[in-house]
Amino acid sequence: MDIIQLLPDSVANQIAAGEVIQRPASVIKELVENAVDAGARNIRVLVTDAGRTSLQVIDDGCGMSETDARLAFERHATSKIRKADDLFSLHTMGFRGEALPSIAAVAQVVLTTRMATDEIGTCLTLHGSRVVSQEPVACPVGSNFRVDNLFFNVPARRKFLKSNATELNNILTAFERIVLVYPDITFQLYSNQQEMLSLRAAPLRQRIVDVFGKRMSQELLPIEVDTAFCRISGFVGKPEAARKKGNQNYFFVNGRYMRHPYFHKAVMGAYERLVAEGTVPPYFIYFDVDPANIDVNIHPTKTEIKFEDEQGIYQILSAAVKDAIGRFSDVTAIDFDTVGRPEIPVFDPQRHAIPMPDVQYNPSYNPFATSPSAKTVASHLSLLSDLTRPTASQTDMPSLFPDADESAPSLIMEKSPEHYQYKGRYVMTAVKSGLMIIDQHRADVRICYERYMEQLRRHSASTQKLLFPEMLQLSPSDSVLMQRFLPDLLTIGFDISDLGGGSFALNGIPADIEGYDPLTLVRNIVTDAAEKGSGVTADELHTVLALSMARNTAIDYGQVLSNDEMERLVNELFACANANYTPDGHPVLAILPQSDIDRLLH
Repeated sequence: MDIIQLLPDSVANQIAAGEVIQRPASVIKELVENAVDAGARNIRVLVTDAGRTSLQVIDDGCGMSETDARLAFERHATSKIRKADDLFSLHTMGFRGEALPSIAAVAQVVLTTRMATDEIGTCLTLHGSRVVSQEPVACPVGSNFRVDNLFFNVPARRKFLKSNATELNNILTAFERIVLVYPDITFQLYSNQQEMLSLRAAPLRQRIVDVFGKRMSQELLPIEVDTAFCRISGFVGKPEAARKKGNQNYFFVNGRYMRHPYFHKAVMGAYERLVAEGTVPPYFIYFDVDPANIDVNIHPTKTEIKFEDEQGIYQILSAAVKDAIGRFSDVTAIDFDTVGRPEIPVFDPQRHAIPMPDVQYNPSYNPFATSPSAKTVASHLSLLSDLTRPTASQTDMPSLFPDADESAPSLIMEKSPEHYQYKGRYVMTAVKSGLMIIDQHRADVRICYERYMEQLRRHSASTQKLLFPEMLQLSPSDSVLMQRFLPDLLTIGFDISDLGGGSFALNGIPADIEGYDPLTLVRNIVTDAAEKGSGVTADELHTVLALSMARNTAIDYGQVLSNDEMERLVNELFACANANYTPDGHPVLAILPQSDIDRLLH
């Protein structure tokens, strides 16, 4: 009995949709890219309930005829390519002919379209790949795709959609990747009838500023290089614009967004020793490459692209970024202003030279000779190496960490009232069992974290009003995230008003953090939350918020502490639920046992 059979087109389309259409953002991406390929100059996107209920893309492109409108929803029907060789000369965003049939397979779709040469347009309705109706209709030139009830016939897929805030954030991310490539096109994005983005046609730099805020305008350095391999253009950030990971980092090749860790490494190499560890500068880099030298057909989402000569482009990119940083550096290479400078005499060989100083040394000294002092030094170094060497697990060094449950009361009772601060980083105090060494920043992170978590639980915090409100402008994706945890910020003492359009007014800050730059503090909190991702639960969001606040307001390294301040730090640390580790698992303190100290000085 034969068991192999052809799948129906509707089933095959649903399978293809699993790769191409993963969430509402995937639909937005495919439909907007089709509008761009159709030559649209104005594109409007409307979403309801983050695309769950409905999403709509309206453009003024070339439109479709009645026959093309029907054929566009057939598998592998495309106007972009004709033969396999065309894959290596692509100048359009789409080419496979999978997007529209995949969307129609898992949603209810209504397409209204008209070409400029036609007097009347076409309205086509499909439910789950099945054509429900097709009729003539009066409509403007262009196309209007409305997609309702995404995954209505695939409940398992619909169930795995994230919260509306998460899905809207994904839509904004996909939308940003397109609008940054086509600054000459006007884009509008509405969510639940509220305008989120309105981008007029403008030069690229202005488009970046329109998306990410005016602050970005002062942080960008242009790059421009044209070689036989490729043309590279765009902007990179100044070193001082570097932020934590999750910043604005974009690569585009021939108008298509791509991820490329190898090229990211080239950019970061140019900033070596210029930015703090763990931070990344923003960059918007555009590659123009001969389509024959790249392959975009290696992943359904087309975000992974293979280059024929990656190493050559790596070198060009690295040199271009270094040149941009060097040319726009504030450091002057040569300073000709010598007014008021001390006169440096010209060397005159006829003048009596100052004799070279006589250096006294012991010619019989041998540093490798065995002596009691040398042995002692070697012993000390060996022991210190053993005590500080990182191990596979924290249980390898049981003597260095006190037991939180049993030792904390005795430690706090038996510690010395006098403390010593070492190199502005560690607080050292004597305890019965030896010498306790506390990382002052990590200790205060633990203390502040537990205080902020308690405030979030109790909904109690005092607010210090600012004399003049500070204005905060966020990108659309960060604005969505900000709106999500705004009630929690109010709980811990912030007074922030949402002005709409990504603008927020900072009217007050928690009373116990005076002296900090409030705008920088809030931006760092948003960055930390963005690193965690928009799919966090409410409890996880509280943890992220409390930890971010603690990191940004805790005692910093290099801050000189008085003995009273160190005493307060130690007492509050041992009042915490866990004095040994920070909330993210870093050790806070260690104890050098008395026996090891005696052995060091034996």
